[in-house]
Amino acid sequence: MAVLAKIRQRSALLIGVIALALFAFIIQDLFTRGSFGQSSKDVGSIDGKDISFEDFRVKVSNVEKSGQGITSTEAANRVWDQEVSIALLSSQFDKLGLRVGEKHLLEVLKTDPNIGKNPMFLNAAGAFDVAKFKEYFKTNPEAAQYISAKEKDAELNAKFQIYNTLVKSGLYTTASEGKLKYEMEANKVNFAYAAGLYSSIKDSDVKISDDEIVDYMKKNEKKFKADETREIQYVLVEDKASKEDEAEIKAKITALLNGRVEYNAKTGKNDTLPGFRNATNIAEFVNANSDVPYDSTYVAKNNLPAVDADKLFSLPAGAIYGPYVYGRYYAISKSLGFKSGVNAKASHILIGYEGSQTPNAKEKRTKEEAKAKAEGILAQVQANPDSFMMLAFTSSDDSSAQQGGDLGYFGPNQMVKPFNDFVFNNGIGKVGLVETQFGFHIIKITDKQDGIRLATIAQKIEPSEATSDKVFTLATKFEMDAADKDFNATAKALGLKAAAPVTAKAMDEAFGPLGNQRNIVRWAFDKETKIGDVKRFELANIGHVIAQYKSENKSGLVSVTVARPYVEPILKNKKKAEMLKAKMTGSNLEAIAKSAGVAVQQATDVTLDNPVLPGGVGQEPKVVGTAFALGANKVSAPIEGNTGVYVVKNISTVKAPAIANHAEYVAKIKTQTASDASRILPALKNNAKIEDNRLQFNY
Repeated sequence: MAVLAKIRQRSALLIGVIALALFAFIIQDLFTRGSFGQSSKDVGSIDGKDISFEDFRVKVSNVEKSGQGITSTEAANRVWDQEVSIALLSSQFDKLGLRVGEKHLLEVLKTDPNIGKNPMFLNAAGAFDVAKFKEYFKTNPEAAQYISAKEKDAELNAKFQIYNTLVKSGLYTTASEGKLKYEMEANKVNFAYAAGLYSSIKDSDVKISDDEIVDYMKKNEKKFKADETREIQYVLVEDKASKEDEAEIKAKITALLNGRVEYNAKTGKNDTLPGFRNATNIAEFVNANSDVPYDSTYVAKNNLPAVDADKLFSLPAGAIYGPYVYGRYYAISKSLGFKSGVNAKASHILIGYEGSQTPNAKEKRTKEEAKAKAEGILAQVQANPDSFMMLAFTSSDDSSAQQGGDLGYFGPNQMVKPFNDFVFNNGIGKVGLVETQFGFHIIKITDKQDGIRLATIAQKIEPSEATSDKVFTLATKFEMDAADKDFNATAKALGLKAAAPVTAKAMDEAFGPLGNQRNIVRWAFDKETKIGDVKRFELANIGHVIAQYKSENKSGLVSVTVARPYVEPILKNKKKAEMLKAKMTGSNLEAIAKSAGVAVQQATDVTLDNPVLPGGVGQEPKVVGTAFALGANKVSAPIEGNTGVYVVKNISTVKAPAIANHAEYVAKIKTQTASDASRILPALKNNAKIEDNRLQFNY
């Protein structure tokens, strides 16, 4: 009691000490990680133009609230991409001195259906009325802010249209290019060649180091340019039911089959409670004992659990099947009987008319004309049932026309009432005509499915508290041990397996096969996280991830791990080329082929436009180009091609006859380069100086 009294006397002092400690902690956190410690008030900059964090935050918030169901990180990435694009393009607009007038702005605004199709802004003829539009915003000042924001977007769009037109106008094809295209297609060369293929040397005989890959990337920097990345290795310790847990759940669900005796505290007597076999109120019994509520619908065989479908579907009324595993549940099912025709399959041909919900856009029909046409098609189908599919293809106004009118299987009341009543009140093969709000339907019933009604008790297979405790203990032990020991060796010693490392960029959400785990990526990029640090993350319904920040890549190039699959074959072929060249010696083609241990081969009528060598070798433009450049009977030096080292001997070059007009070939090139204008923005981004500070603001 004396101790308790002293604690009471000093409680105020203790509370004060705790409060000071918490305050100090918060202040320290603010300085090191929060608002006071942020190095920038801007979320980033593009070529020196800052992007205000506050403006950025509002835009991200608006995207999040747009109802598209995207995460905050996805919203931030989308807004960031927009901001970068707008900044880069706006800079180009300013350099070119682009200006847009009121007329151009109005044309862009009219493309917005809320403006261009708004009845308030249309005249008696249904056309957009500029005067009405202007008058509305004069007399409704509260709407001025809305239109002001719209005008800013419209101005950008208008300038982009001008800019895009200028770029496309700058893309042209000359007559000389057309002539070259003609000659590349029409000129032909015949040559002999000796080929030492790269595949003749085993890959295992040629080694490529990491340094060689890095050196290659540095020489081809634009191809391998990348954002800063972190490599994270991890172990997943799943929190899942043990064999003992599964056995316990199975025993529990099995025990529900039979009745049990239970003491009733109110009466002071034992009550005998019915089991699943004898329960009188089956729905109540299922809902009281199942993790999945009672479902009274009839189910077709193909909608039952695949493994147990045959046995479940053949259950006589009152019979019980189980326990069986259904997904992540143990289940027992009781048959409540069969019903024929629970699902139906039908095809239809829809003939719409003006005023129906599916009018034909090309052929305007009155209701009477549509009915007459539908009756005509019905007569054709009745005379020749096999014609239904083709008539649906050619005549139906419904999107199902592409499937020959097939609507697949559907249950009662899934279709509008007249359609539903016809299908479920008639047998397979019946053809008829019904009218709905969509138009006139020629319907053919193609199949029906019987169904069974099952009362199913399903209990989730999940870990017990004891199992989850063991998993937690194992995960935390590994986290502590791996902090100062080898990560992979520690995992192996505890019977765990390290997954393949994940390479992540700062704004990634996806984390390898684990999907959206933004918190792990954010931790790896936190300035407080150091290489070698280990941290445990708890993943709902999965388990625990113990991650280690393995390495970082600040070089501006992709990691060696990512580059190797692409670069290694190139460098191996380079080394193989030197080995093959050393063999290919001699004074003529035959001697060179003999020294390389290969045969001399022939290539006939090969063009520069399609530089493919015979025998499935593939395209070899360097080889074919060299053959064209050689004089007759001249032999080339060794050529490093795509598939091997080649030595060629020109047999003959056949020049195509000259033609006066190359317009056809100019047109071909224009078609091939039509999308070149779309490369402008990626090129601008590639050459821009972009600073991204989003991580400082916890995105």
